Amino acid sequence: MTMPMIGALPEGKNEFALYVEGLTVAFNGFVAVNDLNLYVEKGETRVVIGPNGAGKTTVLDLICGRTKATSGSIRFKDIELTTMSEHKIVRAGVGRKFQTPSIYETLTVRENLEVSFPRGRTVLGALAFRLTADVVACVEEVAEQIFLSTHLHRPAELLSHGQKQWLEIGMLLMQAPELMMLDEPVAGMSVSEREKTAELLNRIGKDRSMIVIEHDMEFARHIADKVTVLHQGKVLAEGSMDHVQNDPRVIEVYLGH
Repeated sequence: MTMPMIGALPEGKNEFALYVEGLTVAFNGFVAVNDLNLYVEKGETRVVIGPNGAGKTTVLDLICGRTKATSGSIRFKDIELTTMSEHKIVRAGVGRKFQTPSIYETLTVRENLEVSFPRGRTVLGALAFRLTADVVACVEEVAEQIFLSTHLHRPAELLSHGQKQWLEIGMLLMQAPELMMLDEPVAGMSVSEREKTAELLNRIGKDRSMIVIEHDMEFARHIADKVTVLHQGKVLAEGSMDHVQNDPRVIEVYLGH
């Protein structure tokens, strides 16, 4: 029996949010991502794992437009992203959270969320428009989702590390992305914060596709619909968590270390 090629387009599937095909990027001769194929279904949470230097964060940089591909295609909702600027990719429905929280420390939780609304405040704090009932309702709904409804008036700089991570996720939710990408969202969190974050991602993942880079295998198991293992810029293995954890190649290059 012929085995399906790793990274090949799955048969019988047509409900994909993201098509990454032949994606390659090189920096001064070093190939960071090498002819990568990746397909993420609508409503799927895909966890990407792999050793340091495998190309995980670079893939997210390529999808969100922060880094331009040497060759290949990235299609989201049949829109080619490789030719678009970062802000246009955001407007197309792609949201990205970096490993280190990127929030406005001197603003309150409420103001951070308002800033993130497409028609919200400016970063300087002035109202770009009158805060309408729909904006207020969206802020309160998101704050409830990210466990910060009782902290709306608190300056972001006073939040714990985990709360800052949740706030940045909330800032993405204010933009209602159809594809959300998170880079190590539970890094530095306590055990209880990790559990709540898994609860949060499972809940918000019902309404969108997500790509999550993560090293915590137990956390990944709780959120992943499918796992992709990268190694040297290529897909090494793909499937359920049990499948990839028992793959001898994955054990050799990643889990065994």
